[in-house]
Amino acid sequence: MKNCPYALPAMRDRCPPRGRFSSWDGPAMKKLLLGAAAALACATQVHAQSAADAWPSRPVRVIVPFTAGSFTDTAARAMSRELSASLGQQFVVENRGGAGSTIGTDVAAKAAPDGYTFVVTDNSFAVSSALYASLPYDPKKDIVQVAELAEAPAVLVGRTELPQKDLKSVIAAAKAQPDKLTFGSGGQGSSAHLAMEELLLQTGSRMVHVPYKGIAAAILDVVAQRIDVAIGSVGSTVQFIKDGRVRGLALSGKTRHPMFPQVPTFAEAGFPDYGVMYWFGVMAPAGIPPAILDKMQAAVQQATRAPKLREVFEAAGVQPSGTGGAEFGRRVADETQMWKRVIEKAGIKPE
Repeated sequence: MKNCPYALPAMRDRCPPRGRFSSWDGPAMKKLLLGAAAALACATQVHAQSAADAWPSRPVRVIVPFTAGSFTDTAARAMSRELSASLGQQFVVENRGGAGSTIGTDVAAKAAPDGYTFVVTDNSFAVSSALYASLPYDPKKDIVQVAELAEAPAVLVGRTELPQKDLKSVIAAAKAQPDKLTFGSGGQGSSAHLAMEELLLQTGSRMVHVPYKGIAAAILDVVAQRIDVAIGSVGSTVQFIKDGRVRGLALSGKTRHPMFPQVPTFAEAGFPDYGVMYWFGVMAPAGIPPAILDKMQAAVQQATRAPKLREVFEAAGVQPSGTGGAEFGRRVADETQMWKRVIEKAGIKPE
């Protein structure tokens, strides 16, 4: 130590006498520096692992960028109950709705990346990334994907008095008489709006868009025979299909849904290229320590296998998934590009 005050203890015998660094040969210096770097890297890794082992040591905030009552909110609460039990700290849901989910997402993006703030969101994240030229956060740089919680099919329903009784007939009518049929959505630029525009673009057909303040209102107007069709989730359509108040025309995914097995898939209805699905997932501020990210991913994946969570999800017609962060991130990126294409080709402008 007296000869080399900056040296690591294990390397003191390799140091030159004080004042003789300039004459010390290059290979020896290189060896010393490499050893010091390796020791530092090891110490850093140990510290990061120690931090992950201690995490969480206090309550964790789970932001939902929607008001209470949505399935995204339900999913976040079901997940948080499981994580609270498995990780020994409370995971507290905080609803921060508004501006198409961007307000709550911005809060999460600007939070400290210490593993004590996460956000549970859905397709709206990809829609907003594609729709808005400017956001208060960078969806590519400020947010990272942790794990996918679940996915669910998009369901196309039609009014019961619509003369066309299946999807092929509906599309044929929309081609023969452009802008005569109407479709409803949860608002200009909403996921339901873009999902329907994707179908129209794929089939080369046109309908008139009727925006509502939420998809529930649009589905009710299909029931009331005021508009012709709408695309919604299983949760927003299942009861009306079961009661015979709307006709299920098609749903996305590879198989029919057990809640309404009479409704064909888009592929069965003659449109195999239509693949829009609803997803729900966990994200975090960029810069979160990798060891904590991995621990959270594993905990979320474990939660999706819990019987109580699966019961909640399946009651809503949603399938738990537990997809890891890397694959989930690719899905989000691919979907964002798809929505950008739809927005450009359909000429959609945000409200």
